[in-house]
Amino acid sequence: MDNSKLSVKEKIGYGMGDAGCNIIFGAIMLFVNYFYTDIFGLSPALVGVLLLSVRVIDAVTDPIMGALADRTRSRWGRFRPWILWVAFPFALFSVLMFTTPQWSYSSKVVYAFVTYFLLSLTYTAINIPYCSLGSVITRDPGERVACQSYRFVLVGLATLLLTLSLLPMVEWFGGGDKAKGYQMAMMVLAFAGMCMFLFCFATVRERVRPAVPSRDALKADLRDVWKNDQWVRILLLTLCNVCPGFIRMAATMYYVTWVMGQSGHFATLFISLGVVGMMIGSALAKVLTDRWCKLKVFFWTNIALALFSCGFYFLSPHATALIVVMYFLLNILHQIPSPLHWSLMADVDDYGEWKTGKRITGISFSGNLFFLKVGLAVAGAMVGFLLYGYGYDASLAQQSASAVNGIVMLFTVIPGIGYLITAGVVRLLKVDRNLMLQIQADLEKRRNSYHELNDWQAQKPASETVRKAL
Repeated sequence: MDNSKLSVKEKIGYGMGDAGCNIIFGAIMLFVNYFYTDIFGLSPALVGVLLLSVRVIDAVTDPIMGALADRTRSRWGRFRPWILWVAFPFALFSVLMFTTPQWSYSSKVVYAFVTYFLLSLTYTAINIPYCSLGSVITRDPGERVACQSYRFVLVGLATLLLTLSLLPMVEWFGGGDKAKGYQMAMMVLAFAGMCMFLFCFATVRERVRPAVPSRDALKADLRDVWKNDQWVRILLLTLCNVCPGFIRMAATMYYVTWVMGQSGHFATLFISLGVVGMMIGSALAKVLTDRWCKLKVFFWTNIALALFSCGFYFLSPHATALIVVMYFLLNILHQIPSPLHWSLMADVDDYGEWKTGKRITGISFSGNLFFLKVGLAVAGAMVGFLLYGYGYDASLAQQSASAVNGIVMLFTVIPGIGYLITAGVVRLLKVDRNLMLQIQADLEKRRNSYHELNDWQAQKPASETVRKAL
């Protein structure tokens, strides 16, 4: 079997896994702040505390999950079985998180913390193996970018389905009861996401094995992964890369509602148009990296994003047509680095094996996922804290000038600064096209040498037996 080239079916199958994740977790990225403040009834500051506090627990659970995945042995491989096992619990806890119980305020706070923790735990248990899977289905860096492009196009389709359907389903199921509407809408989306996970499990195969297998203890793996200097830098990139986009996503509903003064129907179309732009950006990633090194594409795209996002601040909120066009273009640019980012994670995993002689895929990706979740938490908490600081009050019919300006800053300038910081971090990475070609050639030599040595050792006892018989 060819260990490099992937069929279209398998690329689609791999992408469906993240589509399933994002049709569920995308609802959190886009609506969690708005849901907790305007539907569930929590204060913006408490939402910030909630989003940050769970990340402390992730510091323990993420490396443990990575180690468990690395040590899993089954007929389906190391990472695939977790997609099968955790698909249903992940869907279940997403519904419970978007459920608003008719309890006292203090009891609701406890409920929010518990359900958000359980959802985060199952997200860890399914997403670390899924992300690790992208590193072991092919060893070709070009195929990895192609696979990630398929992935993010399908993520875009899933997110488009989410944005087009969630708010209309909330109204259809709930009528005047938005809390019930969110619960029922998430039930439908969670079932769809679970089916996508199962399709991914059924169609993807694990092919890449470590050049030299390791049976070291968890403590040794945790120590050795830090010897990969590029892994430490990709963690920083993961943290910086996720923050700007999530801050703007979390601020979008506030921007459309309180700054533009538009309805929920407009918000559905507005966000959906942005998702279409992101799908185009995902497809462009492969086109651009076929011509230029992915590190250069990553850097210059973030420079353009920084300028574009800050320029958004000066647009009049009443210039609806111009804002829609600029938002569409901004989302095209925003999504170009995403496939490159996940492709770089797999390249850094190869770099670590090349440098240290060990392939620690699960722990490597668990670190990235932890920093991704930290980035999401920091961004979400920043939105909550800043809204509180600017005087936002969901119960008011009209927000103060200070609150409106705060929302505009969260939608434009603050993400722009984040993109500029991300561009600086990209410059720290050295896994460019030329180095990756060298790494792949060297790892292939190691695999061949390891197999030749094993074959020789297997044949040696037989030859010894023949010699003694003579």
